[in-house]
Amino acid sequence: MSNHHHDHHDHHHGALSSSRALLSVAGLTFAFFLVELVGGALAKSLALMSDALHMLSDSTGLIIALFAVMMGRRKATSQATYGYKRAEVLAALVNALSVTFITAWIVVEAVRRLSSHTVIDTGMTLVIAFIGLLFNIVGAVVLHGHSHGSVNVKGAYLHILVDLGGSVAVIVSSLLIMATGWMWCDTAVSVVLAVVILPRSLALVRSTLGILMERVPQAVDIESICTEISNIDGVRGVHDVHVWSIDGQQIIATSHVVLDEYADIKDCSVLDRVHEVFHHAGVDHATIQLEHDEHVSHEQPCQH
Repeated sequence: MSNHHHDHHDHHHGALSSSRALLSVAGLTFAFFLVELVGGALAKSLALMSDALHMLSDSTGLIIALFAVMMGRRKATSQATYGYKRAEVLAALVNALSVTFITAWIVVEAVRRLSSHTVIDTGMTLVIAFIGLLFNIVGAVVLHGHSHGSVNVKGAYLHILVDLGGSVAVIVSSLLIMATGWMWCDTAVSVVLAVVILPRSLALVRSTLGILMERVPQAVDIESICTEISNIDGVRGVHDVHVWSIDGQQIIATSHVVLDEYADIKDCSVLDRVHEVFHHAGVDHATIQLEHDEHVSHEQPCQH
């Protein structure tokens, strides 16, 4: 019982810590969005202004992420028996999709700019991009410690990494333009940045969709679980095995276990061993139905 309370306290502390991290980074990001927007307009730099829009998207994404963390802390009810943890997954999906679409837009904009002959104030662009780099490094450091525990914070962290890369890209292109006068350097750097970002954002889209589609988490080998349960003394077979995750962290399973005709259904030893199998497989909570052979005839053929 004490372990349960300790785990709950750790989870609550982690969520509170994540929300503070998200709030501070959202504030930083929105502040720098204003700096970049004004600076980009004054420098006539399309790169800075498009990066400013990216920052606005990021600050919005961070606020969505913060809202999701707060929602995820709400307790389960009779109408929401799993609580609201999946709000974090939905927020992560929105973030990942927005990064994907913005990256695609960068490519389209880069192609459109090939025919543009806008003269850019590279000195101002360089200074603002460098300040942006410092902002993003601070944001990345703040969120890095939280990005492994939650797909939602991972989505917010991805946004910050995109912006960090964007700041580096603007610095590099500004220096190249100052040295050579080649305006297309900005375009080339933008395309390279997009190629680096896209696989990461698509991977996050895929993982969040996997959670929402109730797919078996990658860390769980369902075939191995079925084999181990079938090999337990007193077990004749196993069927209707389902494994899924609520929020990308907590793994849940249900299963029907068929006992030998001589096995006592009231004996907890088989049930304990089945729970051990699921626990070793990384499943946090398993609901097991024990049944005798005659009950199977009322159900679907063996499947999982």
